[in-house]
Amino acid sequence: MPFYFNPLYMSNNSTLLLWFLPLLFAIFAQIKVSSAFKKYSKVPNQRGMTGAQAAQFMLNEAGIHDVKIEHIKSMPGQFGQRRGAASLSDHFDPRSKTIRLSEGVYNSTSVAALGIAAHEAGHAVQYHQQYAPIKARNAILKPAQFGSTGGFYLAFFGILFSMQPLIWIGIALFTCAVLFQLITLPVEFDASRRAMRTLSDTGMLYGDELKGARKVLSAAAMTYVAALASSIGNLLRLLLMSSRRR
Repeated sequence: MPFYFNPLYMSNNSTLLLWFLPLLFAIFAQIKVSSAFKKYSKVPNQRGMTGAQAAQFMLNEAGIHDVKIEHIKSMPGQFGQRRGAASLSDHFDPRSKTIRLSEGVYNSTSVAALGIAAHEAGHAVQYHQQYAPIKARNAILKPAQFGSTGGFYLAFFGILFSMQPLIWIGIALFTCAVLFQLITLPVEFDASRRAMRTLSDTGMLYGDELKGARKVLSAAAMTYVAALASSIGNLLRLLLMSSRRR
């Protein structure tokens, strides 16, 4: 029996909630991280250290001497690799062993800048120490990259044209993207944990400064949770749609 796409199909309560609730969560997370960064980017640390200095200090503490720190221009809509806040593009590139810090972090002495810089240095330490979740994430990197965009559309067109093999190939690829995001959570949480421990143990930040840095990193972590929730919602939508077409 041929399958005909009904535009009203996506408007039922279950699929609508799977789209709307993650969207609300993502908006809330975006507001939270933007607010935290805006507040603590105006609070200087007592030692007068810059973000670049904090990252270098953390690398030295871990005995890492082959990672560079570069100053890059900010790119709108980026914070870390997928945080979507402020206008930052801070990240660690394991291929070139480079920590790239934006204008708002590299030379800044703010509490927020030190937290972000130390977080990215935390990723460098993870790679240096061969942190297990990093290995697991890298193992599914290629299918996850394709599945994050192509997987959903493959499954959707499979449903649209009643092509069962295409549906399951798309769902399998999109599942890889969801797993990648799931594994990313402990990677990000661990990088922040390493950052906060170093900032505290070395005295780079004190008292309320530490609380401020923790709020910035915690808010940033929420955007990863929101992204995962959105992807899980989309995966469930695909599964619901594929089951109803049978």
